[in-house]
Amino acid sequence: MNSIPRSCWRSTCAALLWLWVLGLGSVRPLQAAEPPAEGMWLPLLISQNYEQMRQQGLRLRPEQLYSVNQSSLKDAIVWFGGFCTGEIISPEGLILTNHHCGYDAIQSLSTVAQNHLQNGFWARTKQEELPAEGLFVKFLVRIEDVTQRVQNEIGSLTGREREQKLAQLSRTITQEIKGSTDYDVQFKSMYYGSEFYVYVYETYPDVRLVGTPHESIGKFGGDTDNWMWPRHTGDFSLFRVYAGPDGKPAPYSPNNVPLKPRHFLPVSNKGVEADDYAMILGFPGRTERYLTAEMLRQRYELSNPARIKLRNIRLETWKEFMDADPAIRLQDASTYARIANYWKYFIGQNRGLRRLRTIEFKEQEEAKFQRWASQNPQRQQTYGSVIENVRKACADFQPYVLSMTYFGEALIAPEILTLAFKFRPLQSVLEQTDPSEEQVRKTVDALRQEVNEHFKDYHLPADRKVLALLYRQAYKDLPREQLPGTFREIESKYKGDFFKYAEQLFARSMFADRNRLEAFLAKPNAKTLKSDPAMKLVMDVAMNYYLRIEPQSSDFNTRTQENLRLYIQGLREMHPDRQFYPDANSTMRITYGQVKAYSPADAVDYHYMTTAEGIFEKENPDDPEFVVPKELMELIKRKDYGRWARKDGQLPVCFITTTDITGGNSGSPVINGEGELIGLAFDGNWEAMTGDLVYDPMLKRTINVDIRYVMFIIDKLAGAGHLIQEMKVIDGR
Repeated sequence: MNSIPRSCWRSTCAALLWLWVLGLGSVRPLQAAEPPAEGMWLPLLISQNYEQMRQQGLRLRPEQLYSVNQSSLKDAIVWFGGFCTGEIISPEGLILTNHHCGYDAIQSLSTVAQNHLQNGFWARTKQEELPAEGLFVKFLVRIEDVTQRVQNEIGSLTGREREQKLAQLSRTITQEIKGSTDYDVQFKSMYYGSEFYVYVYETYPDVRLVGTPHESIGKFGGDTDNWMWPRHTGDFSLFRVYAGPDGKPAPYSPNNVPLKPRHFLPVSNKGVEADDYAMILGFPGRTERYLTAEMLRQRYELSNPARIKLRNIRLETWKEFMDADPAIRLQDASTYARIANYWKYFIGQNRGLRRLRTIEFKEQEEAKFQRWASQNPQRQQTYGSVIENVRKACADFQPYVLSMTYFGEALIAPEILTLAFKFRPLQSVLEQTDPSEEQVRKTVDALRQEVNEHFKDYHLPADRKVLALLYRQAYKDLPREQLPGTFREIESKYKGDFFKYAEQLFARSMFADRNRLEAFLAKPNAKTLKSDPAMKLVMDVAMNYYLRIEPQSSDFNTRTQENLRLYIQGLREMHPDRQFYPDANSTMRITYGQVKAYSPADAVDYHYMTTAEGIFEKENPDDPEFVVPKELMELIKRKDYGRWARKDGQLPVCFITTTDITGGNSGSPVINGEGELIGLAFDGNWEAMTGDLVYDPMLKRTINVDIRYVMFIIDKLAGAGHLIQEMKVIDGR
């Protein structure tokens, strides 16, 4: 696509390019220099893409990517904690993932006296590795296509009947496949319910921290550089998965041993060059690329601006407290980073939707679909009303969009309410006529773990202020008839003073005091729990949502899901020669592309790689986001990079690829055509924040840590050469 003049981007060529990318024109007026890298493909079906992958530089056979009967790349990939990806890089179960993926675990293992988050940590022996309580990894055992069976069962059912039948089939099929095993079996729908697959996982709960660089390396650039290129962030950390002596999953025990994996990735020290083949295997979280124009308009005009505003309130409040106290900064660091990440994401997404005129192009796509459907009576009957049905569903749901958004982003966002809501199962048990002591004990034991996790990093003053500010904003923005009853109490009893209300709630609720809450758990009773102010508030909020908002949301989802399924079905029928990939849904996918530079704006050209010189240039001891450890600065000044430098003496730090990823791919391995590890993905670029909704063929990039920078930090800075000894390092090019 480099042959397309940039001067035509905002004119007629833009429309033609989009028609070509979307496969909507019978004539293709624009030719690409290389095929687009769009797509998150199912490993089970990767043979469909194999010829294109081979032409671009893949040197492996399809069965070396995904196989059930022999070792393959998929056996080296782990679903890390259920929210990120990691890869096995040694025969002793060593896991490489992002620093931000291990952030919570590193924070939990840190204290003010031993701040592993700030100062880094490196275990010199396996005995020094730190158990990360609650962390787990999942290995994909196999994928099973159950589409035909499900379609035979559901027949022509639609709406709620179809949903209910699918739920029943999901339970039946997963239980059949699980049998007497300890596997975790998940039933997944693709293309809004046109195809169905079962994913079988093996879960290992004993994961230990092995090494992590200083936060100023792993998070270098902070919020300023988040989603931005060029980047100089060493976003990586090392863990190890342990198994029982028999090699099977087992809870933590000092008798456990490092897992012997079916496959591990060799590390390439060959480096990358422009246009090199690159592929990523991982667990992308969620994309919604088949939404209609009207659905995108609601995101752009209503829900995204609301999310940005509400998250900004939380971030400004936490930052106020974090700036005042280093201990609070450590305490709130993980929560702040998580909220800030998607605050910036929603800003970038709206910016991209506007720049790309995505809604306008979707409308053009839908008009062409409508014309195609009208050309045949059978197609008209099946697909003719699909787009209009979605428009009507959006119009009916529009008055409730803000209330649905505020429910998650404001009304249950304060941490005290999140904790209180987790006590709802205990309330249900206690309100039974004759609750069994065993049932109460199990429920209480589970809640004790939640309480420990909550208060470990809890800062009451910040949470109290957040609650007051968010509730005040909700009062200003939401229709009165959609607000919970508590707001009427604040109007009358507290004269609309949300800060006074929050002060009283926190003073009286046991959920604000660990000692009081633990005393309650020692002798739980329904009356005390039900009358607690935080529990009363969260139940009022929840009941209001489930009675007034959720039915509208459920109706909207049922109507749009049914029509989106038909829409995609029609698009696939309309373009029989085009391959369609399903939206991401936290299942393993393969994406492939090239190492490639890009030009995001007029007179701006970005190189495909950054080097350690950029760290030196960005270093600012007065800005916490750009502090560089003294020992790293000394190595850079001396150019003491060891075997990890390029032939020109430079040390690569990050590089970009055209690979198609989203949240959940964080920590995913970037692999060359020989199946060797060349980097790990950690971010997308700001100019393509629309990626979850539409792929940008000109600007979409994955930002990756170069594996040579990772190895340099481990070797030269941490002095942890014993870890490199575990790995298989491939030198030369």
